[in-house]
Amino acid sequence: MEIRTIIPSDYPVQLREIPQVPEQLWVRGTLPPAKNKLLTVVGSRALTPYGKQACEQLIAGLAGYPISIVSGLALGADAVAHKAALKAGLHTIAFPGSGLADNVIAPRTNAGLAKEILQARGALLSEYRPDAHPAPWMFPQRNRLMVGISHAVLMIEAGERSGTLITARLAAEYNRELLCVPHRMTDLHGFGSHLFLRLGATLVSEPIHILEALGIPARGDRLREPENLSAEEETIYALLAEPLARSELIGRSNLAPATAITVLVTLELKGLVHEECGAWRRV
Repeated sequence: MEIRTIIPSDYPVQLREIPQVPEQLWVRGTLPPAKNKLLTVVGSRALTPYGKQACEQLIAGLAGYPISIVSGLALGADAVAHKAALKAGLHTIAFPGSGLADNVIAPRTNAGLAKEILQARGALLSEYRPDAHPAPWMFPQRNRLMVGISHAVLMIEAGERSGTLITARLAAEYNRELLCVPHRMTDLHGFGSHLFLRLGATLVSEPIHILEALGIPARGDRLREPENLSAEEETIYALLAEPLARSELIGRSNLAPATAITVLVTLELKGLVHEECGAWRRV
């Protein structure tokens, strides 16, 4: 996929407000719709099972909303956030600490994940030349862009010496709402969350808390089952309890492809489902 450049006038408004705005950004893939709210997810590279579960559940609960998940393609929380976004059918943006050419994407263990993001019509962004190999100083530099492009920052977990704490401080400097997942009192991985919660960060324990922070109204009728559906329509609608690509939806439905597509169109005309970012989902 081609690598192109964009200049500040093409950046999201919030990114143009930060100190040290990059002169240009290199981009691969598809940038989010202008209506989307951008949620940056940060956390430990050595993510605990609790942190992984929290990250996955919170992002899964955002399915169907105009939200893009932003993170840094690193091991741990970053990778979990991107994968959870892909599974939920959400747009996702990765800021690797390197250029965007296939042979330099960092970390190399997540080069496959970068391709998945592009295939799902997500995006890779960097202020470094496409052939720039990763260097330690690049990572804190790119963190300012991850925070700057966001409308809010979600911290999953961070120990006392975690670099995530620096990124969380940037949220305050850039006037972004910082959202923190609570931990047990004795959990050392909860140091960062508990520190910032005491300083006024927003506690997040369920997806609706994120929606509130982003100013997105929760759809109170999401759990209300529609009436007067045919058997085929009920089958398709039930399968869309989670966003699904068309091919996967047809396969799971056991309906003839032509029938499944006709049912999808009918449900869309009824205002019950729509297609967004390559996945069909309930409205």
